[in-house]
Amino acid sequence: MSNHKKYSQPKAMFAIAKASFRSITRSPSAVVFTLAFPMIFILVFGFIGGGGFRISVGVMSTSDKNNPVYSALEKMPNIKMVTAEKNAELVHNLERGNIDALVSINAPQISRPEYVVDLKTSAASPERGNMLKLILENIISKMNLDEAHLKGEMVQLVQQEVEGRKFKTIDFILPGQLGFSLLSAGVFGTAFVFFNLRQTLVLKRFFATPIQRPYIILGEAIARMVFALLGAIFIISIGYFAFGFTLIHGFSTALMMLALSAIGLIVFMGFGFIVSGIANSESTIPPLANIITLPQFLLSGTFFSIEAFPSWLQPICKILPLTYLNDAMRKVAFEGQEFSEISTHLLIIAAWGVAAYAAAFKTFRWE
Repeated sequence: MSNHKKYSQPKAMFAIAKASFRSITRSPSAVVFTLAFPMIFILVFGFIGGGGFRISVGVMSTSDKNNPVYSALEKMPNIKMVTAEKNAELVHNLERGNIDALVSINAPQISRPEYVVDLKTSAASPERGNMLKLILENIISKMNLDEAHLKGEMVQLVQQEVEGRKFKTIDFILPGQLGFSLLSAGVFGTAFVFFNLRQTLVLKRFFATPIQRPYIILGEAIARMVFALLGAIFIISIGYFAFGFTLIHGFSTALMMLALSAIGLIVFMGFGFIVSGIANSESTIPPLANIITLPQFLLSGTFFSIEAFPSWLQPICKILPLTYLNDAMRKVAFEGQEFSEISTHLLIIAAWGVAAYAAAFKTFRWE
């Protein structure tokens, strides 16, 4: 009877994962892109605590838009008028800080005032709400002064504040930096590792063993996943405990963010396989990887909202996978949305994953 034990593919896979994880932790570039860069930006924006001057104003469907007050607001470059949403959605977004204020301008059935401006602000965005109030007061004062020879005010302002959670700078920045970390790890990490394994003939040596090729990839993928998720836990923990990052449902929300991180990393690794397959030398990997990563770093809402870009550029921003991962992270963390509510985001991310792995299947080389 033979004493040889049956070769265990899973055991070999985990041995590869263990060895790969050790090599990742010893790689300065992996630590820099996964932890150092995101943490630097989180610390900077966490301590700043401010934001760009831009006010989103929801316009109720019952509002009159043919009046001088509305026209004056519409002409201001730092004010964005939101008119495409239903009233219930506008109120919902106001309470969550997605928009800064609501206005409804109407003409009462009396001679004076000619217009009444109903302004609703939220505790979720108090600074910008108060700023809009000052802007409106300035506009209305000028109009009333011009009509001072008539009896009564031309325009009257009525303000109401609703309850809401304050959307802090860290609530925007942290998900973006987490996405930055995952994209870097998925593309650069995967590309360099598999290219080097091929160039140093390590993969060829693997072929001399009984381990099957899918288990080689799974072993490397597990190592990257463990390292990236540990980095995600570190980033979320620093944001939550040091800067008050919002995890609306606490631990369960953090778990959902980790699940999204895993999904994002799997998709981004597909791009890494493409780069490792088409690269002819190690020096060509950074330029090829940057073609994939740099546009997403800049255009996917990593550092600031894509609404800050010109209108012609926003459709490009809205097709990138990192845009949907960052947005899904923010909706889960701050708004408490479930996966069923971000299903569109997940489907688009999954579609990018299918496309990436289909291309990787065509370009990836073992030798």
